[in-house]
Amino acid sequence: MTRQTIPERKDIPDHHKWDLTSLFASDEDWEKWVTEVESQIDSYAVYKGRLKDSADVLKAALDFHLSLRRKLERTYTYAHLKSDEDKSNQFYLGLHQRAVSLHARASESASFMTPEIQAIPDDQMHSFLGDESLAEYKFHLEKILRYKPHTRSETVEHVLAMSQEMAQAPTQVFGQLDNVDLNFGHLENEDGKKIELSHGNFSTFLISPDRDLRKKAFFQYYQAYQEHQHTLAATLLHGIKKDLFYSRVRHFDNCRASALFADRIPDSVYDNLIETVKSNLAPLFKYLNFRKQALALSDLHFYDTYVPIVSEVTFDIPYEEAVDMSIQAMRPLGDEYVNVLKEGLLGGWVDRYENRGKRSGAYSAGSYDSPPYILLNYEARNINSVYTLLHEGGHSMHSFYSNKHQPYVYHDYTIFVAEVASTFNENLLSRYLLEHYKNDPAKTAYILNREIDNIRATLLRQTMFAEFEKITHRIVEDNAPLTLDVITDTYRELLETYFGDTLVLDPALSLECLRIPHFYSAFYVYKYATGISAAIALADKVVNEGAPAGATYLNFLKLGGSKFPLDELFDAGVDMQSPKPIQRAIQYFSDLVDRLIAACRQL
Repeated sequence: MTRQTIPERKDIPDHHKWDLTSLFASDEDWEKWVTEVESQIDSYAVYKGRLKDSADVLKAALDFHLSLRRKLERTYTYAHLKSDEDKSNQFYLGLHQRAVSLHARASESASFMTPEIQAIPDDQMHSFLGDESLAEYKFHLEKILRYKPHTRSETVEHVLAMSQEMAQAPTQVFGQLDNVDLNFGHLENEDGKKIELSHGNFSTFLISPDRDLRKKAFFQYYQAYQEHQHTLAATLLHGIKKDLFYSRVRHFDNCRASALFADRIPDSVYDNLIETVKSNLAPLFKYLNFRKQALALSDLHFYDTYVPIVSEVTFDIPYEEAVDMSIQAMRPLGDEYVNVLKEGLLGGWVDRYENRGKRSGAYSAGSYDSPPYILLNYEARNINSVYTLLHEGGHSMHSFYSNKHQPYVYHDYTIFVAEVASTFNENLLSRYLLEHYKNDPAKTAYILNREIDNIRATLLRQTMFAEFEKITHRIVEDNAPLTLDVITDTYRELLETYFGDTLVLDPALSLECLRIPHFYSAFYVYKYATGISAAIALADKVVNEGAPAGATYLNFLKLGGSKFPLDELFDAGVDMQSPKPIQRAIQYFSDLVDRLIAACRQL
């Protein structure tokens, strides 16, 4: 029997790793940069108490603040990317901690700025906003002024800034436990190889045609969470308590209102998502019942919900081939988009493969002064990795266009629109593959199945997560206990609602809520669901209307953070305050289910 283990970082060839030299050529250069940035923090004192003096002084203060923030962004990006290469590497963990501390110290020194700006008399601020020298900062200042009811005194703001690093404790504890300390053991795969079970390959085991292997992987994976369930429940609780603390200090009605305020998202958008999805679960139930029938199972468990229904179709897609697929899928957006994307994915943007200690999952991250880097844990045998590649490529191209067309102050787009750019790419990939394989019934059925599961995971599953966040935060807000039993019972009730009687709910599945990293970024997950709904609507436009719609979409990417997200999407042709995009996405899902059933009948 052969034994396969996760490689060490040093054993991964350099051309499979991201190239961070555009940030810093070496750790020594980072150290020199940090020393310079540290020396500039005290310069905030030059502007303290003077922001009301004139438009010129206010502009100079904003110029300095944003310039320093830009340097801090570069500092932090290098440190956190290096730390994520191997979470057990204590040297880079130290760099990351220092970068976080440096950012907190700068925020502490800058904490006077927002209260001072908000304290400027309305008539004087009106005059400042009309001054040509501040034209570039007009929207930025208007966003600051929106927070006047939620900004505290200079002293309180100073204390809040000091608390930021400490407030990261639940996130940091969860991250270290989840990425470093949990041990999932080994499994023997279909080929007789003994493979170490990990976050990176768990989904690969779940798509195995061997049901016994899927079942064993599922229960073995969740056994690790069961062994740490009390610690994880305490970590989640205190993450929510952190959210509650900041929402109350800033005079928000609740945690959700605090989280939605920055993007100017009405509660109705969040509630409309949940209610629209819950009122239209019939296509999901239809699909799951068909899945049980197609797999010839007497009952359906969670570990049966990802294995391809068309089992004879297998994939072994090398990374370079995945890049080529991605480029072909994105051609409706024109030459510049695909050429930049190809160069980045094959160049130094991407850290491609799993190594021991590497952060799980995938993300796109960078700074205004660096490429939009991508962390992957690519698995050639799992087609989901191709989708993940293009998903993160969507984020990175959003950053590319935003950085290219916006000044630093507006380059940072919100997550609400970010998830549109990523899921838009996935949707175009599925459309491309369905056309490419249109004469191959088995592969057509496979891609339909994959697209259905993607929407199920992104729209329906993330909506369930969003409702879980809403309920658990409300429990803590009402000063009720949020124990392990309350957490898992709440989650099980949601599983029963969102799956009906289509799924056997194994008790281990109730622990799923303890392993979701996004629950440590409050009220984040709903943006996946709204994002894919907007993305489906925009993909329809690009595919059906051609180049003009493609140009409109690229203009949307170029907006960065220069407008509120609902306004940016409205300009692109999607009204997310209406239930129509959610309804359209569910109808698209339903149509795919019908197409899958028809395709399977031809096999």
